[in-house]
Amino acid sequence: MSEVMPERLIVFTRFPEPGKTKTRLIPLLGAEGAARLQRRMTEHTIAIAATAGRHPVLTVEVCHEGGSKALMQQWLGPQFIYRPQGPGDVGQRMARAFEAAFQDGARMTVIIGSDIPRISAEIIHQAFDGLQKNDLLLGPARDGGYYLIGMKNTIPFETYCRLFDGINWGSREVLSQTLQNAAASGLRFILLETLGDVDRPADLHIWQEAEKTALKPSPAQKISIIVPALNEAATISRTVSQLAGVGHLEVIVVDGGSTDETAELAASRGAKVIHSKPGKAVQMNAGAAAAVGDILVFLHADTMLPEGFSDQIVSSLKRKNVAAGAFQLSIDSKAAGLRIIEHVVTWRSRLLRLPYGDQALFMKKSLYEEIGGFPDLPIMEDFILVRRLKRKGKIAILPAAVKTSARRWLHLGILKTWLINQLIVIAYYLGATPQQLARFYRREAGKSGDKPNNSI
Repeated sequence: MSEVMPERLIVFTRFPEPGKTKTRLIPLLGAEGAARLQRRMTEHTIAIAATAGRHPVLTVEVCHEGGSKALMQQWLGPQFIYRPQGPGDVGQRMARAFEAAFQDGARMTVIIGSDIPRISAEIIHQAFDGLQKNDLLLGPARDGGYYLIGMKNTIPFETYCRLFDGINWGSREVLSQTLQNAAASGLRFILLETLGDVDRPADLHIWQEAEKTALKPSPAQKISIIVPALNEAATISRTVSQLAGVGHLEVIVVDGGSTDETAELAASRGAKVIHSKPGKAVQMNAGAAAAVGDILVFLHADTMLPEGFSDQIVSSLKRKNVAAGAFQLSIDSKAAGLRIIEHVVTWRSRLLRLPYGDQALFMKKSLYEEIGGFPDLPIMEDFILVRRLKRKGKIAILPAAVKTSARRWLHLGILKTWLINQLIVIAYYLGATPQQLARFYRREAGKSGDKPNNSI
């Protein structure tokens, strides 16, 4: 039985498969370039949709064409509802999406496209506010269509199906024909502001202008990525290389005395390398002390940040009352048990606002310094830091996911790792010291100096 969800936001998009998406742009951008643009615009839209949470509860659904639920979750994260658009023209697909949302219990439902660079959380909020006193709401697009449509569940299914009858989809008459159908059905409707979409080569300037101004770090918001490392030669090149070329970014690898080529490989990939005593807390504090960025991101050496991470971080820290944040978690393995771990991490992060270090914690440097940084402890340093941050404001959980290595889970066993982590958290609440917990972990894991994969 579906949980009652008073409001539903649906993002219509397509899986970015080259040759099958943004086909009108292929002559200019090529199949791969058009797919990359589709990916970037969808991620931009999803990031905005995720920040549009309001009271009462607003849930986000991704209604996709192409791909599969597994592929969409891997791309955008497991925290959204996913449904295929199914067959038929766009009107038939939207009618089914409205019907499914209303059957789930949504009182009001808004559908948006994924190619509107100027869409914002404020516009989404205006749409739901406008539906309080109206049956229908539309956001006109400059090409004669619309980028947003919202309806109440009080409209009979037959009525909103008629709304999409006889529409010449893809033409400049889409909006006017829809409004004629709405008037003929006696629906009360209002219009939002007009925005441009990106569908043809002449529209590309809309996205380019939005990229220059939306969600971009200013020079006063340089980001410092701090990576504690110890004998990570197998992973550090990949981690650091991913960050090369990202503007307003400083990468600091803090080596804790590696006996392999970790420091040399990190430096060769463009990272600033400093040295400290071993221990994640000691290393991260050393990295923060050397950082020049106004925003700090603490990243494990075996973890990859999602595409567009810097925009998402800057945007989330601009939100009212947000003190810090982290990403969703994806574990780099096909093991079925790890999918369960990912879902539990999502639940814990979203419900308790308690992410752990493998989710790439981030915050403003000024706040980090205010709370005293990471406690100098052999274990639980990220757990304690997040609890301190929660006293200062909200912890934002971003929609995209970092991808972390499954090595500790697979080395110790998924169930054993999970049980050890739970026992450590329970023992901490019962008064055990971090030193006692660290000894317990080393004894149970049978690997001196290895730290638990605090993912749950």
